[in-house]
Amino acid sequence: MVLSVPTRPSPDQKPGTAGLRKPVSIFKQPHYLENFLQAVFDTCPELEGGSLVVGGDGRYFNREAIAILLRMAAANGVSKALVGRQGLLSTPAASLMIPHFGAAGGFILTASHNPGGDDGDFGIKFNVANGGQASETLTDSIHARTRSIDRYLILEDETPIDIDHLGRHQLGGMQIEIVDPVSHYADTLERLFDFGKIRSLLSDPAFQMRFDALHAVTGPYALELFEKRLGARSGSILNAKPLPDFGGGHPDPNPHDAARLVESFMADDAPAFGGASDGDGDRNMILGRGVVVSPGDSLAVMTANAHLISGYRDGLAGVARSMPTSHAVDRVAKRLGIPCYETPTGWRFFCNLLDAGRITLCGEESFGTSSNHAREKDGLWAVLFWLNLLAVRKRSVQEVLAEHWRQYGRDFFQREDYFIADADSARELMQGLDARLASLPGKQMGGLTIQSADNFTYRDPVDGSESRNQGLRITTTDGARIVYRLSGTGTHGATLRVYLERHEPDVAKQSIAASAALRALSRAAHGIAALDRLGLNQPDSVT
Repeated sequence: MVLSVPTRPSPDQKPGTAGLRKPVSIFKQPHYLENFLQAVFDTCPELEGGSLVVGGDGRYFNREAIAILLRMAAANGVSKALVGRQGLLSTPAASLMIPHFGAAGGFILTASHNPGGDDGDFGIKFNVANGGQASETLTDSIHARTRSIDRYLILEDETPIDIDHLGRHQLGGMQIEIVDPVSHYADTLERLFDFGKIRSLLSDPAFQMRFDALHAVTGPYALELFEKRLGARSGSILNAKPLPDFGGGHPDPNPHDAARLVESFMADDAPAFGGASDGDGDRNMILGRGVVVSPGDSLAVMTANAHLISGYRDGLAGVARSMPTSHAVDRVAKRLGIPCYETPTGWRFFCNLLDAGRITLCGEESFGTSSNHAREKDGLWAVLFWLNLLAVRKRSVQEVLAEHWRQYGRDFFQREDYFIADADSARELMQGLDARLASLPGKQMGGLTIQSADNFTYRDPVDGSESRNQGLRITTTDGARIVYRLSGTGTHGATLRVYLERHEPDVAKQSIAASAALRALSRAAHGIAALDRLGLNQPDSVT
């Protein structure tokens, strides 16, 4: 029996760059999750009679949310739901499964790199039939529906579905199939990379690798790929068991939040190669002995060496990066004679370019990289790409980077995050800085002269759509760059992200620390935004 439950709109259900993220306590409020899910069903009529992919990163409230989602999907006429075993499904795996099974879309229950646990965060996002994130137009329509919703549909039947074992079930008129969340994804990556060469590299006693799954969703995937299929030594995968609170850690693979892992690679006897991924498996961090690869460098190195990887040996149609990401890949694309697109932050902006065949590789500043094999960023894909590259080049991570910098120069890059408890104050800061942009060119700040300043507007070259207010950009006369953005992934207050970039062509100056190379630019960025007025004397984190 289908119940029509009266409800009232929740005022705070505007999706961010990758779905709706809130503290668990908010999602557990009566009708909150149901309102958002019903808004998606009401906005996407193609789901009625279609198939749906469902899974999440295993964080706290994942199972309860899946149970509600399945009852609502059945009530709204979905014909079949494919659910990852134990409720697990990484974001890139879901992106691959949706088009593979011809699903009309998929719900991914994740707050990505945000903390988990009963006092942590939860999130849910809807991906469309091509496996990519919902467009701005669609998310705006979903948000509009959340503001007028007055009922949601749900099955009265509360019989629990066994999601821990493979099998089929019936719920109302909807068939439920519990599927292996790992095998299809692993098979796809095995077709892209030379597993024979990687297996040979990992069998070398002198080569050791470590992958930290951070007690998040990639643990089962990493065990299957690295230890079972590629023969990595037992114990190469750290924190492989997904836990609802991620073991009390922060599931974000960056030098600040994964400081212990980074420190372990600074020792003389550190493993030759390391990697990490985040809560839902779409981000990555690449490490070598004594070095952490910046996101911009990683994308640039991949672009320069893609022809050495079997899945990309025929060349690249083009590349794309988010606006705050360093220009390192631009220099490679220019030498290769391929287009390089600059998009706003948010993976959905890459999807039109991917679907149109204009790009093959893409990446963003927050440790996200992927290719045209999926419509989401893919952490394990990036780790396998680097392993395959090291196996072919027979060089260390440090040597690959040094050789790349000698050819193209080094783009020193750093992100400084300032947490602002009052979100309204953060917005006022950005509005005030935006209003002053036109007056900045020609002014000096911290010994640097400002050449240009603007608010980034993106015009999609495929469909002509326009996205305004995507970040404030300031360029100095010596080519350095400062970018200001408010993060769209937090659930409390607001985080001001300040990105710093400076190109260094002189090989003799490329080995200094990024913090030293960018010190003057950091002071200038602090002064231009007058951060002292909000008491923001030092960043909360630097990555």
